[in-house]
Amino acid sequence: MPPKDGLPQNHSPDSPFTYADVGATRSGHCPPGFRPLDVRTRIGEGTDVFDRAARLLFTWELHRTVGVGITTDAPEAAPGVDVTVTLGGVITAPCRVVWTLDEPRRRGWAYGTLPGHPECGEEAFVLDRTGDGTVWLTITAFSRPAKWYTRAGGAATRGLQHAYARRCGAVLRKLCEGLDD
Repeated sequence: MPPKDGLPQNHSPDSPFTYADVGATRSGHCPPGFRPLDVRTRIGEGTDVFDRAARLLFTWELHRTVGVGITTDAPEAAPGVDVTVTLGGVITAPCRVVWTLDEPRRRGWAYGTLPGHPECGEEAFVLDRTGDGTVWLTITAFSRPAKWYTRAGGAATRGLQHAYARRCGAVLRKLCEGLDD
């Protein structure tokens, strides 16, 4: 069970990232030796959908609704914010938000892995509202195993990452239903 603050014993606010290319998801770069992930899901249409989806994404509500535990002191994602994701109540995954995006038609953020995370890399969640008003969630990531069990999982671990990204899109679409312009 994680400590009361939800952060593993070896984690501190000064913990270094577990990879060198911090922020690379912003440009879509996948560093050598990492596996890329890119999943795009249509969420709906219009400003109301875009605004609600951004609020759900930035306040961690999307992640909580998907079914992962989120432990953080911050009310929303911002650069430098530490967050621990808990999977199945057993696996803790400490991360730090590395960048955010707040533009009229694009909003999002990315977090990178800290010591104790079962993977090594970065994951970004970006909402786009296209010229025709369609709202898309794109999840991009690069990762490689950092623990014996993620290495042993091989293709199954990668499959779970893709399934999680698809589930995030499906859940966000459901949470925004009925708001289309």
